[in-house]
Amino acid sequence: MDTGRSSIVLFHGVTMSASAWDDVVPYLTDHHDVIALTALGHRGGPTVRQRPTAVRDIVDAAERMLDDRGISKAHLAGNSLGGWMAIELALRGRALSVCALSPAGFWDGGGHGQTDAVRKLRRMGALVALTRRVQPLALRSATVRRLSMRDIACHADRSTPAQALAAATDLLGCTVTDDVLGTVEQIAAVSELPCPITLAWSEKDAILPAAINGRIAQQRFPQARFEILPSVGHVPMIDDPKLVAAAILATTGAVPATADMPSSNPDR
Repeated sequence: MDTGRSSIVLFHGVTMSASAWDDVVPYLTDHHDVIALTALGHRGGPTVRQRPTAVRDIVDAAERMLDDRGISKAHLAGNSLGGWMAIELALRGRALSVCALSPAGFWDGGGHGQTDAVRKLRRMGALVALTRRVQPLALRSATVRRLSMRDIACHADRSTPAQALAAATDLLGCTVTDDVLGTVEQIAAVSELPCPITLAWSEKDAILPAAINGRIAQQRFPQARFEILPSVGHVPMIDDPKLVAAAILATTGAVPATADMPSSNPDR
């Protein structure tokens, strides 16, 4: 791929798909060639060929997808599991920069910072499975969308019914949920960053709180730029896609810091 512009590759969180970035992509395309990938074992992504599947395997598959597209290095951005993937790819020398949005993988060996996240995500998965038959009708309600996704977004009512249903379908179609949620892997500390890295943590993250997981991330990556994204939940692309795009573009150097770019969130 050689268009004269650098590429930016986007990675979604566990149980989601490339469509998680749909509302963010339009804000990025003036500056970069944008590629949103669906991860191994997720609906629409490469098929898992062995179980259990480790996060390392998912990163390996993502690296192969970069190779298939002729991308040696790119700007990388990811949310949750996707942020973890972006960081691991950077450590393999595949990143020009990384913007990791509330990345997973920053917890300790005793599960501190992981247990509550797993419990909430499993609860969400069980609820989606239990209500799958009524979702096409129920998710027409903005209140239902907001309440059913309250652990990952502050304003899921702003998603369209089609987007909410697609997210539920993605969750049910993910074949590696149990493997990823049960992993004992984590992101190790580094003495030197392989490229510019921004750790952009959601202020109202109920899955991986900044006070716990963000603190661990800062301890392990002290040279990274750390910022709080105001008024958004764990999946900030749902709450404020323009703010997310601003954080990513500031990391790539395409625009100034996020404070200089207006938010699309009317609550701010």
